[in-house]
Amino acid sequence: MRKKPTNKMTKKPWGTKILIALSAVGPGLFLIGYNIGTGSVTTMAKTGAEHGMGLFWALVLSCVFTYILMIAYGKVTLVSGKTALFNFKTEFKWGWILSLYIIIALIIGELLALIGVMGIVADLVQEGIRLAFDGLQLGKFWVILFFVIILSFFLWFGRYKVFEKLLTVLVFLMGLSFIMVLFMVRPSMAALMEGMVPSIPDTPGALGLIAAIAGTTCSAAVFIMRSTVVAEKGWTIRDLQKEKTDAFVSAGMMLLLSGVIMAVAAGTLHIAGLKLDNTIEMIDLFRPFGGKTAAFILIIGITGAGLSTIFPIVLIAPWLLSDYRGTPRNIHSTTSRWLIFGGLLFAFGTVFLEERPPALMVFSQAFQACILPAVAIPIFILINKSQLMKQNKASTLLNVSIVAVILFSLITSWFALTDFFG
Repeated sequence: MRKKPTNKMTKKPWGTKILIALSAVGPGLFLIGYNIGTGSVTTMAKTGAEHGMGLFWALVLSCVFTYILMIAYGKVTLVSGKTALFNFKTEFKWGWILSLYIIIALIIGELLALIGVMGIVADLVQEGIRLAFDGLQLGKFWVILFFVIILSFFLWFGRYKVFEKLLTVLVFLMGLSFIMVLFMVRPSMAALMEGMVPSIPDTPGALGLIAAIAGTTCSAAVFIMRSTVVAEKGWTIRDLQKEKTDAFVSAGMMLLLSGVIMAVAAGTLHIAGLKLDNTIEMIDLFRPFGGKTAAFILIIGITGAGLSTIFPIVLIAPWLLSDYRGTPRNIHSTTSRWLIFGGLLFAFGTVFLEERPPALMVFSQAFQACILPAVAIPIFILINKSQLMKQNKASTLLNVSIVAVILFSLITSWFALTDFFG
């Protein structure tokens, strides 16, 4: 008796199917790993604790506008075959000045973020060791050195596809951890829904938090890196629909994960009247709601978020330089390795600075919001340039959407400056 042909796909475990599906959206996962880091966790948790879900509208707008600019940057890269900074340099009369400004501003912002990220990761690992081993204290320097050695190994021998797979695991772990904590602490859904009425609180630091939400989600670095990772994937204009799907998954996951973090804090800390000033406090404050298990899950999730952010941060300098020059992205070249090594040295900055890592993170995220107009306006010009885009110029809907992003970028930049100097 002949056996019926079986569909091999149905025999694959669900975990394998999920990983196969995720591998189809590589650039999106790379950017989720970059975007949803300890900066996002700190910003969203602090926002939820202080304002409930009242600033959720800022997160929604930021994710919608992130999707729009990711599509725009991806489309220009697919049509031109060139990355963003190289297009800026060659397509504008004084484009090299704009490109250098973006490079310098992004690198400064990312190095500040790297100090904050690694400081928070070290604090969390120290807290996890203390909880697990009855108060055992491990020096922050040694924790950071351990992670720097691990990161150096992957960066020295790895390829982009290796980073993509590693980030897939970290993003999955991070998302699962926060969703588990959400179910464990069981925040009041009624209270969450009441707090979703859009508002701008008249309290100190509220404008800075709105700017930080925009900076950590609708980040200028994301769109420059978007161009690079799309090029790294080898996609062409024939992959335009795939690029749009990838952008939608990326922005959607950013909204889901960031919204879950904000909701957890809003449904617990905000209702209890508790404030959040640093990430270790987040662990301690959540223990009454979810116990030690929730604390460990949060530590795992936030550490995963931090490590998934560090990879793109230390790659940003060599990739921006390759982008500007229009040369292949070879992270194993001598120049790239020195830049990566120099970036990793900044990971030890938190050992010597008195400023708490979360304060550095919120500042760096708000700083990113000030760079957004410099990347939103040029792409609007490029995507409507007939000589460059030919029949692939932006539609009316996309143009209107990009103009909305530009207005949003100017408003959030003003919020950031008002908070800095107010």
